[in-house]
Amino acid sequence: MSTSLQQGTRIHPRFLELGSLLLIAPLCVVGAIIGVQLIVTLGITANTSLIGALAGMVLARIPLRAFIRYRSIHVQNLAQSAISAATFGAGNALMLPIGIPFVLGRPDLVPALFAGVFLAMLLDGYLLYRMFDSDVFPATAAWPPGAAAAEAISAGDEGGRKAVVLGVGVVVGIAGNWLIAPGVMSAFGVAFIGNTWALTMFGIGLLLRGYSSLLFGSFFPGGDIAKAYVPHGMMVGAGIVALIQVAFIILRRGSTRTDASSATRSVAEVRRSLGLGSAIYVLIAAVIAILGGLIAQLSIGMLIAFLIYAAFAALVHELIVGLAAMHSGWFPAFAVALITLVIGMLIGFPPVALALLVGFSAATGPAFADMGYDLKAGFMLRGYGSDPAFERDGRRQQLFAAMFAFVIAGIVVLIAYPGLFAQNLVAPVDRVFVATIKAGASADVAWSLVMWAIPGAIIQFLGGPRRQLGILLATGLLIPFPLAGWAVLAGVACRTLWERFAKAEGMEVFGAGVIAGDALFAFFTSTWKAAFR
Repeated sequence: MSTSLQQGTRIHPRFLELGSLLLIAPLCVVGAIIGVQLIVTLGITANTSLIGALAGMVLARIPLRAFIRYRSIHVQNLAQSAISAATFGAGNALMLPIGIPFVLGRPDLVPALFAGVFLAMLLDGYLLYRMFDSDVFPATAAWPPGAAAAEAISAGDEGGRKAVVLGVGVVVGIAGNWLIAPGVMSAFGVAFIGNTWALTMFGIGLLLRGYSSLLFGSFFPGGDIAKAYVPHGMMVGAGIVALIQVAFIILRRGSTRTDASSATRSVAEVRRSLGLGSAIYVLIAAVIAILGGLIAQLSIGMLIAFLIYAAFAALVHELIVGLAAMHSGWFPAFAVALITLVIGMLIGFPPVALALLVGFSAATGPAFADMGYDLKAGFMLRGYGSDPAFERDGRRQQLFAAMFAFVIAGIVVLIAYPGLFAQNLVAPVDRVFVATIKAGASADVAWSLVMWAIPGAIIQFLGGPRRQLGILLATGLLIPFPLAGWAVLAGVACRTLWERFAKAEGMEVFGAGVIAGDALFAFFTSTWKAAFR
């Protein structure tokens, strides 16, 4: 990357400068529209961060004085941060949750839930900003999509051998997406960046889920471990142990970090952030309960239980999603929200409360993970924390860009959802949530969750907080995508050979290129499909 841009100027480009806003504001609108359209047509949300970076790179090549500022890798980073926040915010954090009461037949609850999930989205991103580069969410962790964005921006700025290696990776990613399936090459590329142990467990989980009917046909009805709530129980157990591990970290008096050059967050700051988040989540749950009319429907005891459980579930949801995203680049937001729903059903909340509960839970996590990706990209581009003041300033500007993007996402969703609902267009997973609510939970479900929580807890404990083996295994078990499992394990094998014979030189750049190529191809093809479906 350009050393002069990083070290020569100690003041990070301002988000609120006119030149930055002229690039970022239109990108946020486009990103939000893409997020909404994709989530209701295909049920996915593409990673648009590289689109923002490319927009800055293209403008920087225009030979006019007004476009010189876009040559800055830090301005390009602000652009990628903003468009990705707008896309994930509009699609995953807003449009998806508000579709749940609509499918349930209670469109009158949509405004109440929208108010709650919008506030939760803002808090979600802010909490990751407060905890990034701590012992819980270290900046030195993989955060693969963020690493891919940083390497793409850096290669565009530097050129040379890095650009060639990145370009080869991009070609491999595009070819794999085209010849095999979307998402497969991202799984392959992640293996060159993330923790090998964690990703191996992730790959094993993907394969076990993908071939469950073949492997477990005689043990479970139809061989589907998901219908037996095996992945969900594993995640419950792994999640409980992960929370205990996080608690041990934040209760320490000092930090165990040794990379003192990085602008770290202390455990005391993480402790305060979690306390603040817990309190505000309770307040947001109260807002949803009041606006949603739960005060008149629930007894005092059940209302208090709803407030406490909703806040706890939201906080746990974002932590689990954040841990999975940090190590693998995948976050099982829908599946973890379903776990929240099933446990809420076992507690005994009525259908309306459950719809609001799962919507609130589903809104937390995506913005949290995306903020981690964006701050990882900035951390790499700013020199891995070598200039702490510059690093802190850069993170702050990225936070401003993300919050601006979230507001734009909220406006776009408010304008778009009435027309989409009139056409009966909602995120497909919303129908799964409502079908689950209507089906109800039983003692068999509770027993399955408890039974399978035990091995999940044991695996998470044995792996420790650095590897997150239980969380990553459960994440794989929750995703029916066996090709990705083969891709992850193939990537791990290639990484091992690369490290042995090439001393890992260029390995992460290649992996980032593969992820970038897969993401770009998937973005353009999915956008095309959504536009002409």
